[in-house]
Amino acid sequence: MSETQPRVTISVEAGVADVRLNRADKRNGLDLAMFEALVEAGKQVTADRRVRAVVLSGEGKAFCAGLDWAAFLASGLEVGGKLLERGAESPANLAQRACWIWSEVPVPVIAAIHGVAFGGGLQLALACDIRVAAPDAQLAVMEIRYGLIPDMSASKTLLQLVRSDVARELMYTGRTVSGEEAARLGLVTQLAADPLETARQLARTIAAQSPHAIRAAKALCNAAPGLDTAAAFAHETALQLPLLGSANQLEAVRCSPAAPPTSRTPNERPPRPGPRNGPMARR
Repeated sequence: MSETQPRVTISVEAGVADVRLNRADKRNGLDLAMFEALVEAGKQVTADRRVRAVVLSGEGKAFCAGLDWAAFLASGLEVGGKLLERGAESPANLAQRACWIWSEVPVPVIAAIHGVAFGGGLQLALACDIRVAAPDAQLAVMEIRYGLIPDMSASKTLLQLVRSDVARELMYTGRTVSGEEAARLGLVTQLAADPLETARQLARTIAAQSPHAIRAAKALCNAAPGLDTAAAFAHETALQLPLLGSANQLEAVRCSPAAPPTSRTPNERPPRPGPRNGPMARR
C-alpha cells in the first residue's frame, strides 16, 4: 500500500459503519498518521447520524500489530511529543485517544480481530464494546517486552474486562495468547472462523434496534461502573424517561413479535425491522 493512501477507510451501509485500518503492508502498524486517522475516524462516525453501529477491522493479514517502531525511530522526538498532546475535548492524549475514542463513540463498536492484535493494537480492540476474534488470532499486552507499560487506555479497559490477577499476568509477562485462550480469559467476546462477517451480522442486528435506545444503553454501560449505587440507579431513570412513550419506543413495541394483538390490525404480521420500517424508520 502506498503511504499516501488513507490510513483508515470508512463506508456506511444500512446504518453500519465499516471502519478499516488500511496499512496492510505494515500489518496496520501505528505510526503518527495512523494515530491521527483513528481519532478523525472516530469523530467522523460520531458526527454521522446515519450510523447505528460500527465494525472496526484491519486490512490484510492482521488487525493491528501495534506501534510501528521503525517509523517512530526514524521520526525523532517531535513525533513522540505530538502523541502526548492533550486537547480540551478529551482527558486522553493523542496516543490514548486513538483507542479511547471508540469507547466515546455513542453507538456500539465491534472489533473484528484476525491475525495479530499486539500492544497498541490490542488496546484499540479493548476500547470497543464487543470483540469477535478468530480462534487462531494472536493477542498480547506486549509493552513489557520493550521496557514499557500499556499506556493507550488499558487502565480503563483491560482492568475492567478481566480479573486483576489475569491483567497483571498479561502485563508482567507480555505473553501471546490465542483467540481461544483470549475468549476463556474474557479478552474477547466470542470466536468466529470469519470474525469480520460475524461482526457485520451482529452490527446489522444492533442497527435494526431503536437507535435512541441503543445509544442510551451504551451511555449507561459506559457511565455505571464509575457511579455509586444511588447515582447508577438515578442515571438509569434519567436515560429511560426520554425513551418511554417516544415514537421510536412505541414503534419498537408495535414491531415486536411479542406485542399484544391489540397493537396490530387483524391478520397483520409483525413487520421485519429494516431501513424503511420498524425502529430503523425514525432517528
